[in-house]
Amino acid sequence: MKLRSKTAVPLLLALSALLLVLLTLRTGRTEPPAPPVRPASAPQRPPPSAPKLIRNPGTFTRSGQSAQRHRPLRPRLRASSLGAASLEKLARRPGEPRSFHAVLPPKLWIHLAVVACGSRLEETLVMLKSAVLFSHRKMQFHIFTEESLKSEFDKQLRQWPDSYTKKFEHRIYPITFSVGNSQEWKKLFKPCAAQRLFLPVILKDVDSLLYVDTDVLFLRPVDDIWKFLRQFNSTQLAAMAPEHEIPKIGWYSRFAQHPFYGSTGINSGVMLMNLTRIRTAQFKNNVIPTGLAWEDMLYPLYQKYKNVITWGDQDLLNIIFYFNPECLYVFPCQWNYRPDHCMYGSNCKGAELEGVSVLHGNRGVYHDDKQPTFKALYEAIRD
Repeated sequence: MKLRSKTAVPLLLALSALLLVLLTLRTGRTEPPAPPVRPASAPQRPPPSAPKLIRNPGTFTRSGQSAQRHRPLRPRLRASSLGAASLEKLARRPGEPRSFHAVLPPKLWIHLAVVACGSRLEETLVMLKSAVLFSHRKMQFHIFTEESLKSEFDKQLRQWPDSYTKKFEHRIYPITFSVGNSQEWKKLFKPCAAQRLFLPVILKDVDSLLYVDTDVLFLRPVDDIWKFLRQFNSTQLAAMAPEHEIPKIGWYSRFAQHPFYGSTGINSGVMLMNLTRIRTAQFKNNVIPTGLAWEDMLYPLYQKYKNVITWGDQDLLNIIFYFNPECLYVFPCQWNYRPDHCMYGSNCKGAELEGVSVLHGNRGVYHDDKQPTFKALYEAIRD
């Protein structure tokens, strides 16, 4: 693989960490072995050789040892006695028991959406598995797929072990387009890819959402990218990473025949959205002089540019945020790390400094030998 060593190291470290996580999960544990003495808020069966615990109100000691070595027990917290802000803080607290996500109210769950058609079943399941492996908070999966794949998705997800299924719930939706010609939308770029444009319209009860392509892998908790929502200012309603870091070798800056965001465009394979804001905003455009609602804007914009767009729905998103730059938050390239960041030399400084957070294996690199590290990470999670 054509990687500079400083780019290869974060990917190889991520692979090593991932293998350790997978080995731990296969032993039936979801976290490292606990020390013999544990607070009551994180109960686990002690190892057979551990001394018996004697618990008194507010303290615990080892039998046969001095009672001076004791700590106050952490009180058990009830979800009903805490506000949403307190629960959210607890959900992020290091060391909190893994079972805590079970009491987190649904309004604080992470919502993750994916669109899968054709031969994308396996990729989608591997992506969802990577999300579960590293997650701390409970997640709601929104899976949009063809009728022929619905039963298989449901069957596969229900066969996952309890240590996985307790971390998420899932809903499966048909492919639908509320405006324009459905067949046109379905064939735009790749099968069903345009469905992501209609998520704010379909998921009316969801406030915020993370959309990812099927060929994405999470290499750190989904919770971390979800935190970018808190960094939105009052006008921002979506977040994406740049399509490229260097304009002179970027696709949009060299070849695009339509407006695009910034100097290199944006990539829509990982897209964080405040759906409530999207549904209520009026978007500037060059179709009519006044603003348009999201749903009302999609088909006229497609009709205007359909003969010059190459990357389908991603091009439409670039056009939208070209006219509405104040609405977009741009997160760093390590949150949407693609082969483009290493095949022409290393050009994602964030990944060099902090490692890769979200791996996006576009160009089919999980299924050929052009980028061995991408493929190795995919197969480690899959198997």
